[in-house]
Amino acid sequence: MNDTTNFDHIITQLQEKYNKIDQDTDDHLYGLLYSKPITYWDYIQTDALLNLQIQRTTLPDEMVFIAYHQINELIFKMILWEIQQVAEKDDLNVQFFESKIMRISRYFDMLTTSFNIMREGMEVEQYMKFRYTLTPASGFQSAQYRMIEFASTELINLIDYRFRKTIDRNTPFEHAFEHLYWQAAGKDYKTGKKSTLLVNFEKRYKGDFIRFMQTYNTKNLWTRFKELPETDQQDKDLVKAMRHFDHTVNITWVMAHYNAARHYIESGLGDGEATGGSDWKKYMHPKYQKRIFFPELWSEQELENWGENL
Repeated sequence: MNDTTNFDHIITQLQEKYNKIDQDTDDHLYGLLYSKPITYWDYIQTDALLNLQIQRTTLPDEMVFIAYHQINELIFKMILWEIQQVAEKDDLNVQFFESKIMRISRYFDMLTTSFNIMREGMEVEQYMKFRYTLTPASGFQSAQYRMIEFASTELINLIDYRFRKTIDRNTPFEHAFEHLYWQAAGKDYKTGKKSTLLVNFEKRYKGDFIRFMQTYNTKNLWTRFKELPETDQQDKDLVKAMRHFDHTVNITWVMAHYNAARHYIESGLGDGEATGGSDWKKYMHPKYQKRIFFPELWSEQELENWGENL
């Protein structure tokens, strides 16, 4: 009696897989003979991950601040991963679109509630000491968050309100970049001179941003939404999901961030300024710039009152 398991069907599938990429199946099978079994810590790269938290001071709560922001960046990466799938989907449909939008919203819901960890998880006195070692760095310099914005909406919706009438789809990206809403937070409002915060940020990321803006100019979430058939654009569940995403990112999450910042910056223990020197209140509060990804999905009254009474 032969108790040997027949793997012919698996071998056939492997051959089909490797034939499609012009690979020798035998080579890959031989490789399995010498490969090590996977472990959780190797797969997750736990050791590397847990060694990325490098403090600049001896204050214990700085570890909370570093780890929290690194977690945020990992979540931003997951959000961009979901947006990319919508951007590159050939046969985009309502169900797929809605499922991805709700995934992204859940990530931002988690980010919103997580601000209590930073707000209540650090002693004010400790933060107001180690924050001085962060100057001129700032959460303003999160490149991934900027990319989420670029990938979510038409570029015009990210332009400083004062300049929107002078910019359209034919405006060079370089010019549009200089008039993005967050530029104002990094410039002296009297002289227009860029702060060190903004200069450093642009030196590192401006080229990446311009290329990213060009890429998502024709496949951001709003553009892809408008490519759907008219009937699909009226789908109640999809519209609800889009509105929820817009409100969560541009009001709920922003205000959670704003309130956490105010808790520390206005504690009376410092100079009342952000580490990067930005006009953080007018930059962060949604009522000033009225950052709205999908303005066509909101009523005139909702647009007018965006971010008010918070």
